Amino acid sequence: MSASLPVRTVAKPWGMDVLPAPFVAPAGERIGEIWFEPPADLPELLVKYIFTSEKLSVQVHPSDAQTLAKGIGRQGKEECWLIVDAQPGATLGIGFDQPIDEDAMREAARDGSIEQRMTWHAVAPGDFFYIPANTVHAIGAGVSLIEVQQNSDITYRLFDYGRPRELHLEEGMAVSRGEIYDLARWSKRVAPAQTQVLVDGPLFVLDQLAGFPDAVTRSRFPGACLVIPREGALTVRGEALLPGGCACVASLSDVVFDEAGTCLLARAA
Repeated sequence: MSASLPVRTVAKPWGMDVLPAPFVAPAGERIGEIWFEPPADLPELLVKYIFTSEKLSVQVHPSDAQTLAKGIGRQGKEECWLIVDAQPGATLGIGFDQPIDEDAMREAARDGSIEQRMTWHAVAPGDFFYIPANTVHAIGAGVSLIEVQQNSDITYRLFDYGRPRELHLEEGMAVSRGEIYDLARWSKRVAPAQTQVLVDGPLFVLDQLAGFPDAVTRSRFPGACLVIPREGALTVRGEALLPGGCACVASLSDVVFDEAGTCLLARAA
């Protein structure tokens, strides 16, 4: 059985018709997302690439505690983004320029001024952002990124630039925090060709690995994990795993790493 995860390619009106390497969009299609189906060994995590030619909706996700309190199980959503390509002027909207209360946020979502009240962060390849639950956010145009997230489909859209999609204003208001995003705490630069801890729980663990895993990396990933190659080719149980793919392995012993390669490793905490 192949360790590589099945891929779902999703066309979106806001997607791109020219994708960064190694991806290629089918002729006449705008690809917005490439998903890797979560494996049975790690159903808690979802990995996807996102490609945007337009701004995505202003949205928010609940926490596990909030979905449990609603009686719908542990379906909160925290996520993180690693920028892999960015066109000039590309930005991400995360949090607000100034604290905003619920009534003001609701009114800003209704009249569209919420976009101007958010903080828009200029991005470049190698920028990394963690998005805690309850953080109001939006991905801008011209961005290509890897998203690692809790495997949940609960998204509350607050504002969508007049697109004909359902909004979830009251549900979103119930979980949104009108806060300034703590850039120093939640974001970092990811150095090329360097092993680096990106997320250290409490919901999942994510590292960039350059070359071979050392004892520290092996202790952080002692069992099943996802392997996402970024540079160079890996071999998983005799099968080549190239950039643009993702595999689930029972342990790092299943992988022959590339001394000159770089990959991401992810597991549930």
